[in-house]
Amino acid sequence: MPEIVINYLQYEAEYFVEDLGNEVELDMVLIPGSSFMMGSLEEEEGHDKSESPQHQVNIKPFFIGKYPVTQSQWKAVATLPKVNRELKSDPSYFRDRNSPTEILGDHPVESVSWYDAVEFCDRLSNYTKRRYRLPSEAEWEYACRAGTTTPFHFGETITTDLANYRGTDNEEYKWSGSYNSGPKGIYRVETTPVGSFKVANAFGLFDMHGLVWEWCADHWHENYEGAPDDGSSWFDQLNENDYQNYRVLRGGSWFYNPEVCRSACRNVFVGGLSVSNIGFRVVCTAA
Repeated sequence: MPEIVINYLQYEAEYFVEDLGNEVELDMVLIPGSSFMMGSLEEEEGHDKSESPQHQVNIKPFFIGKYPVTQSQWKAVATLPKVNRELKSDPSYFRDRNSPTEILGDHPVESVSWYDAVEFCDRLSNYTKRRYRLPSEAEWEYACRAGTTTPFHFGETITTDLANYRGTDNEEYKWSGSYNSGPKGIYRVETTPVGSFKVANAFGLFDMHGLVWEWCADHWHENYEGAPDDGSSWFDQLNENDYQNYRVLRGGSWFYNPEVCRSACRNVFVGGLSVSNIGFRVVCTAA
């Protein structure tokens, strides 16, 4: 087997901590503005036509969550006054095995719809007097890559020592548990605590590959023809109250194979639905 090269980088990130009360905090990391090539080339293993054409995007500075939103953070914000819709205080499928009524506070919140995630951002904005929102798809990929052009921010391949994904073959879906020259691994069949792999990218972000899919603000488009080049979210003139609108997901998850954990990989799901492998992280305008 060829030598597997994983890039480990030291970093110094500028960040601030949002106090959500009851000793619950939200770490927000500053992402510097620049430009990058969004999407993937046809030669990249796992490339899909939805990742084309590769194109340059200019990104303005913004803050993004160091980790996906956790169950504890969700519960803290879900108790804040309603803006547009009700929120369950503990929507996640995964619970404490020893006490099923208890949440796993340091695990990512999941089983939340796109509309739930937007309501979370709205309540957090009202509480903090800062503008919180979901990342645009371009912001998400730029933050994930952190200056890299490889399939993953740590190199050409991925292992289950670095991220939570399905590292075993699945005959039903014809999924491979390995990517490129990388080895097969394990299948944990559940979420893990955020940051537990202790592998951050050059911006200081954790869990950008695997763990849970992350909602982006954008409507789904089949490719990048006509996509904005300024890092903004790509919206269509649709009825925003239509819960059947398709929204973008990024990052892969504990349930899926390593190929879809790539920085460039795109997925789509109905905004009004929720499943146990979809969560999100938040963005705050740098200004």
